[in-house]
Amino acid sequence: MKTALAQINSVLGNLDKNLETHVNYCEEAIGKKADVIVFPELSLTGYSLKDLNIEVAVNPSLTSKFDKLKELSKKIDIVCGFVEESDSYSLYNSAAYLSDGRFVHTHQKIYPPTYTLFEEFRYFSAGKKCETFGTKFGKSGMLVCEDMWHLSLPYTLAMKGAKIVYGIAASPTRMGVDTPDFKNYEINSEQHKTFARLLSLYFVFTNRVGYEDGVNFWGGSEIIDPFGNVVAAGKLFDEELIISEIDLNEVRRARLSARHFNDENLDLTIDNLLDIS
Repeated sequence: MKTALAQINSVLGNLDKNLETHVNYCEEAIGKKADVIVFPELSLTGYSLKDLNIEVAVNPSLTSKFDKLKELSKKIDIVCGFVEESDSYSLYNSAAYLSDGRFVHTHQKIYPPTYTLFEEFRYFSAGKKCETFGTKFGKSGMLVCEDMWHLSLPYTLAMKGAKIVYGIAASPTRMGVDTPDFKNYEINSEQHKTFARLLSLYFVFTNRVGYEDGVNFWGGSEIIDPFGNVVAAGKLFDEELIISEIDLNEVRRARLSARHFNDENLDLTIDNLLDIS
């Protein structure tokens, strides 16, 4: 399975322009024989939308905006980010998985943050479900940015059978004042390695780059194997298409060589959580 990470700079509020960028990157990835391409959070709209979210929102079951991506998904599976409008007109920061000309699954961001520079919960509803879905490459799951800071969500996806977790992000740059090191990548990568190693799965992370409304995004997209190794990593701050192989036999090898995932007692976990509540 050859996977492409499209570390792009989206144009704020311009769905048509961003769709054109997606098409171009998909065609490049197809030319390089990639099987899946993964774009960042809100890749089709830009991140700092505020009230623009209403203007760029689409209902996946009704819109024709995705027709070109659907057609391309017959040649390459596509993970992308967009503003989803539900049948009841709630708006969500969502990730979509397209394959074989259709929407296979959408994940509505469960934890839209509202702290420090984030204002998402003012403009988006919170998703309620964390589900896996079948693909031609195995059962998978998706998370959106802040979702990756909640242990329960990758754990839930793994317990529901995911062998690949796609995490898409628009993570802003925040510089540490007491260190010369760039901590954004280091801290996030440590978490991805931990999820991958403890859950014995592939963790695929795509983060955007560029500037938007005075905010910079740092990139650093990466693929982590089930042993916690970085098998591919993108540049910091620059647009890039990163392509690497994912070998799902490594999931089997990891789970056979160390029993911690298969020995997980889910019933015990549920009982203990019920005690807390």
